[in-house]
Amino acid sequence: MSSNTFGKILSVTTFGESHGPAIGCVVDGCPPGLALAPEEFAHDLARRATGRSRYTSQRHEADAVEILSGVYEGRTTGTPIALLIRNTDARSKDYADIARTFRPGHADYTYWQKYGIRDPRGGGRASARETTMRVAAAVIAKKWLRQRHAVEVHGWLAQLDDLVPGLPAGAAIDFDVVESNPFFWPVAAEVPALEARINALRKAGDSCGARVNVIATGVPPGWGEPVYGKLDAELAAALMSINAVKGVEIGAGFASVAQKGSQHRDEMRLDGFMSNHAGGILGGISSGQDVVASIALKPTSSIPVPGRSVDVDGAETEVRTKGRHDPCVGIRATPIAEAMLALVLMDQALRHRAQCADVGVVEPRIPASPR
Repeated sequence: MSSNTFGKILSVTTFGESHGPAIGCVVDGCPPGLALAPEEFAHDLARRATGRSRYTSQRHEADAVEILSGVYEGRTTGTPIALLIRNTDARSKDYADIARTFRPGHADYTYWQKYGIRDPRGGGRASARETTMRVAAAVIAKKWLRQRHAVEVHGWLAQLDDLVPGLPAGAAIDFDVVESNPFFWPVAAEVPALEARINALRKAGDSCGARVNVIATGVPPGWGEPVYGKLDAELAAALMSINAVKGVEIGAGFASVAQKGSQHRDEMRLDGFMSNHAGGILGGISSGQDVVASIALKPTSSIPVPGRSVDVDGAETEVRTKGRHDPCVGIRATPIAEAMLALVLMDQALRHRAQCADVGVVEPRIPASPR
């Protein structure tokens, strides 16, 4: 299998390369009757897009979605939904000098080893451009989750380099603030510090990593499967599939190593759970609490600082990447992480409905937190 498809009942197949004529996806398994129009994709695609600010790559794509199938008179039909976005601002000449060279930290060498051929233009299939279609597909998932289950999915940048938001422990995130700046940062007064850090990195020709947190509120208990289809396992795999992600945490994540059992366990009362160190998932099944996850993204490898490498002829060489690149890919990773969480949740919701719809609401149902 080529593994360009994920999901069981709601399945998403993406296709296309960074500098090819177009990118696209096929969303199969969406229930019929969901209102859907091309203009509904614009908001989330703009949030993910390059060129949104001077702190990301300056590639400017229109990202206009064409709905090719699966929608009739403005509603989904239950058949595969094909979405297409044409590439309008590719500059393949930027990659002419490295067409026969393996860039350090990229998938050039591994694609060469797997396929014996690679598309060097912008990283081809390994480019973050591919994630555009995940965000597009998730527009459908977010809408369905909101309408059918009142589930909302949000994310924010939780760390850039060594900078972290100056929020009190346990403070609620104001998502109006998050959406008001190009970093998806939850403290407006700290945005100038992020701007200064990115400007300094650009001047030095370097890059940095980031951490993005995502949360789904309103998730009912019961979604997920007990062994091989665990909600947290599938969510971790989905988040890890995002370009540049090198770590995933669910709930307390690695911080749970330093916790005692008496602290980590999420005690319950009839009026609600007392904590959420498990990230809203117990035994691979949602508990009814907020589903919380975090991803760590590595520093961008496409930088002008020269680096040692090898070319396809086996000769040692030096690589200096040109073109339009992000000094920190995490700046625009928030919509992508939200997309993967939404797609996993919708797939799990449909799977739960398929097997356990007759179970109904089971009592007692414990609220997400004390009221």
